Formats: sequence, structure tokens, C-alpha cells
Amino acid sequence: MRLLGGILGMASLLMQTVTAIDMVITSVKAAAAEIAFGLTKYYTGHLPGDTPGNLPDPYFWWEAGAMFGTLIDYWQLTGDDTYNDITKQAILHQAAPTRDFMPRNQTRTLGNDDQGFWAMTAMTAAELKFPDPGPDQPQYLALAQAVFNQWAQRWEENESSGCGGGLPWQIFRFNRGFNYRNSISNGCFFNIASRLARFTGNVTYAEWAAKIYTWQEETGLFRDGDVLDGVTVKPEEGNSCDSIDEIQWTYNAGIFIHGSAVMYNFTDGNPIWKRRLDSHLASAERTFFTNSTDGERVMFEQFCEPPGFCDIDQRSFKGYLTRWLARTTQLAPYTFESISPLLTNSAIAAAKACSGSPTEAPPGEQPFRGRPGTACGFSWTKGGYDGMNGVGEQMNALSAVASTLVDRVDVPVTGDTGGTSKGDVNGGADGPGSWMTGKEYKPITTGERVAAGFVTAAMVFGVIGGSAFLIL
Repeated sequence: MRLLGGILGMASLLMQTVTAIDMVITSVKAAAAEIAFGLTKYYTGHLPGDTPGNLPDPYFWWEAGAMFGTLIDYWQLTGDDTYNDITKQAILHQAAPTRDFMPRNQTRTLGNDDQGFWAMTAMTAAELKFPDPGPDQPQYLALAQAVFNQWAQRWEENESSGCGGGLPWQIFRFNRGFNYRNSISNGCFFNIASRLARFTGNVTYAEWAAKIYTWQEETGLFRDGDVLDGVTVKPEEGNSCDSIDEIQWTYNAGIFIHGSAVMYNFTDGNPIWKRRLDSHLASAERTFFTNSTDGERVMFEQFCEPPGFCDIDQRSFKGYLTRWLARTTQLAPYTFESISPLLTNSAIAAAKACSGSPTEAPPGEQPFRGRPGTACGFSWTKGGYDGMNGVGEQMNALSAVASTLVDRVDVPVTGDTGGTSKGDVNGGADGPGSWMTGKEYKPITTGERVAAGFVTAAMVFGVIGGSAFLIL
């Protein structure tokens, strides 16, 4: 296949020469470039007449935000700036005139988690020193702060409405799901709060991170390190908060792993955050990794992948866990030993799955427009392409392959270690959805529903793992 074929015997060469190691790094970057090319061919927002930052149907707005975060990671890991212009254009356009990722045309499907994925992309841009916008344009750090401020206000508004706080899934009461407090929305809040604390040194953000984490614990959404999907507040039962959805998703696990690693780093190794991080890592390893046909433990979406009913959103979740695990090894280096083999094996399996040449798109989905032989499948357990393809599948594989280079790039910066993004501690102060005052809409339909349930390789060991990409 054109993705990785043509170079044989690399594993044995690795043990002999530094030049061979350099060749592997170059080849892994080339493989990632092929996957990125196929991914961005799904995107049309940069074309005349289209909207920057939007993916075509059937993809929701939040997944576009996640895709651009993946492309920022790809740029920092590989040095390839091919997609920097469309990424910056998308972020600045979707920041909206209010500079808070609240575009009016997304109102009917705009949840706290959706806003969160764009905010996390902005935070990634600040931490990885993605090229800053002009001074008259929205700044990455300020965008993340604006969303944080709005979340804090929404939390406080809901403290008396059951569960003692928590972010609802939805932002607007007219959207179905407002009474659902889900882990991904609160995980986004926790993740951004922890990263703002580390970047700015402002302990208020750290206090919020601890508050959100404690709320998750006390509400029952953590269980022996597991992260359960969410809880429904029932007004008809006195705002009871005991109806928990126990489904586990990779991205829920990943967002709390990463946020805990950030807090561990920010607090100089506080044992409380180490215990929390270790607990979530142990849960993720036992829950989201299984044996592939090659006998290696690789990542899988345990709830919906084996029976084959993952929806278009859920087919992207593994990529986020991959990215967050890779960055965890930078922020809590002691985790490298346990994380590395899991993600190295997953990256090899993901590369094997990138060998498809689909001629037709699944019903209602977009066709693959990358080069033949480079379409990435969804499952990494089958030893090859499984016939499924799309933005999520391509994003997952890109994250897996590119993240094998994470040990060779700089640790995410802070304001004191080289960060250049400008902040605005009062961003978003006008309040959440202030422009919606007095407007009424019909409840959101099921068809419009946004999903609620949504490598590091280093030293010779990691390079040896990476070399397997080249001999498939």
C-alpha cells in the first residue's frame, strides 16, 4: 500500500545506526502526512461559498473543532504547516463576533461540550505556540478564558437545580438534554480550568478544577477510576440526582486523565492528583484496550465497537484518548512506562487499518477523497481495513501515528516558559447566550441531537514500534 510500503528490514537496522532511526522518523512523518491529507479532503469550509470551520453533513460542529485541534497537534509533532492557514481561519471564524465560540448559526445544536471542543482547540494552540493571530483578532488564550467564564456562570446558575451544580449538557433550556449533567461537558470544564491554571499560574482556575473533580466524585460519576457518562436531574422527583448512565467512553476517560496530569504538573506532583491520575489510567487500560488479531493490546471503543453500532460521533472518540494519553506522558513523565506500549501497539494497528480504497461512501456520509490505499478504518483490532471510513476514522489514525513522535517535541508551554498567546481574564463577561434574550424555539429533535456520549513512543523502544509502520 502506498501509505507505508516499500521499506523493509527497518527493525534490524534500528539496532545498528542512528541514520536508520532518522529514516524511521522521516517515514512516520510521511505516513502521518498521507493520513492528514485524507482527513482534510473531507473539509470544504475553506472553499469559496462555504463556511470556515464547518464540516459538511452529517458531521456536527463540535467534531470540526476537534479536527482542527488534531491538526494543531499534527503540526507541532511533525513540523508540517500545510494546514495551518485553514486551521487559523476556522478558529477565528467560529470564535464568532462575541469571541466565545457561540456562533448563532449553531444554536440549535450548541451544547457545553460542543463549545468545549473548540475551547480546547484554542487552548492547544496557546500551549503549542501555534502562530498567533493579528492583534485585532481573537487570541487563543482569551478565547479559552471566555468560555471558562461562561461555564463558571452556568455552573453557579445551576447549583440550586439538582446535583449541587455541574454543567448541563445543553446551554439553552429549549434544547432537549438540559437536565442531563454529562461527564464530557464537565470534563471540558475541568480540562480547561486545569490548563488555564498551568498556563497563567492563576490559582482560581486550579480551585475550579478541584471543585469540578470533587463534584464528579460526589455525584457518583467516578467509580474506581471509571468515568461514567452522566446523570439526569429529575425535577418531577424533587431534582433527584441518582439516575446515572453508566456507559463508558474513551473520550470521557481521556479528558479526566489529561486534566489530572495537568494538575499533577501544576502542583509539582501533589500525591492527591497522582492518585487520581493513576486511578483513571488503570481504568482506561483495563476498559479500552483489548487483544488484536496480532495478539497485541490495542485501543478500542468497548461499548459500541465490538457489536458494530458506533455512530458517526462515537467513531472519533479514540483519537481524543490517544492525544490526551500522549500529552500525559509529557506532563507526568512517570506514566511513560505504562502508556508507551499501549499507544505504540495502537499506532501500529491504526497504520495497518489505513489501507482502504473505498469507492462509495456509507449512506448519508461523505466519500473518501484521499489517495487510494490510504483510507483509515475504524477498528484497530482486525489487522487491516474494516470497510468503515470518515472524519473520525482518519482523525483517530492521524493522532495515533503522529503521537509516536511526542517524545521529540517540546512540552506544552506556559506563560512563563515561552507562551505568547494573549489573554483576557474578563472574556465572555456579557454572559452565556445574552443575545438570545427573549427568543423562543421549539425543542430540539432527536435527529438534531448532538452526541452526549462521545503515543507515545520514546527512545529506541518507541522507534522500534514506529518502524513496524514501515514493514506492513
